[in-house]
Amino acid sequence: METKVSIIVLVDAVGALSDRTLHNGNLSLMDDGKLGSRGQGTTGLCTIVRPGQVIQWTPIGIDVQAPVEIRNITFLGPEGRAAAPAAETGGAEPSGLPENLDRVVWSGVVPAYLTPGVPYRYRLEVQIHEGANSVMHIDSPALMCA
Repeated sequence: METKVSIIVLVDAVGALSDRTLHNGNLSLMDDGKLGSRGQGTTGLCTIVRPGQVIQWTPIGIDVQAPVEIRNITFLGPEGRAAAPAAETGGAEPSGLPENLDRVVWSGVVPAYLTPGVPYRYRLEVQIHEGANSVMHIDSPALMCA
């Protein structure tokens, strides 16, 4: 069994800041999982995982002059409301060098209590550079146990 799945968070910084959204092709999520993840290259990526695997999220900005950072990852409850920050549920937390914001990797371990076949949606908050409209989020990606 593979012990790690990497999720790349590819952000078109100029497009997202101009449109004020991560939708419209401004964000793409891809993983290297071997279990048949769905929605590769979209905001609706559903990464298929196994309990105990390490998940790593890495933000990459297309525009090198506008640093991209993951601000938070929060798993959502059944009604789409934030259940708890991932770091509080044994999920993701930042790791890496804070002064190099566009290279900080978030990681977490897939808990054993996830029900197989049920997508666990999460809110992915991204910060692009700085300013009033620099933090955006999507609620469409998910993890799902095989």
